[in-house]
Amino acid sequence: MKTLFLTVLLSCCLWDVKAQNLTKMETLQKEDSLAISEKLEHAYFKSIYEGDVNTLGNVFYPGALLFGDVKGQPYKKTLAEYLDGVAHRQSPKDSGKPFKGEIISVKVVNSIAIAEVKVTMYDFVYHEFLSFHKIDGQWLLVNKMISDTAN
Repeated sequence: MKTLFLTVLLSCCLWDVKAQNLTKMETLQKEDSLAISEKLEHAYFKSIYEGDVNTLGNVFYPGALLFGDVKGQPYKKTLAEYLDGVAHRQSPKDSGKPFKGEIISVKVVNSIAIAEVKVTMYDFVYHEFLSFHKIDGQWLLVNKMISDTAN
């Protein structure tokens, strides 16, 4: 009888510990998801709209790569090539054309995350998958995959 009682007691204690760990993990994921969403809204979308390559560059990990398709053509750039293109184009803000950045979802697992976003600018509608990694306490964009879905 003592063995049964002890087993039940320990099982209840372990179940409570698992629940506490799960709650802590869910809280951290929500905090990280919010941090990524804020970075997308206040740095990524804003700097694309304004053509601010300094702020935009700080969103990315220095070795980030960009892949996808634009108007049906393959798209592949290094971060430096991408930032150079942003620097030498008319910004959406200066063009007077509509611009919209929309977060579809953010999924976080420990120190990695993926954000699915949609960016509408000029005559493009980019569906993007953005991979993030938390490095030294900061979420950085390490890979950008895009597809122009305007057609």
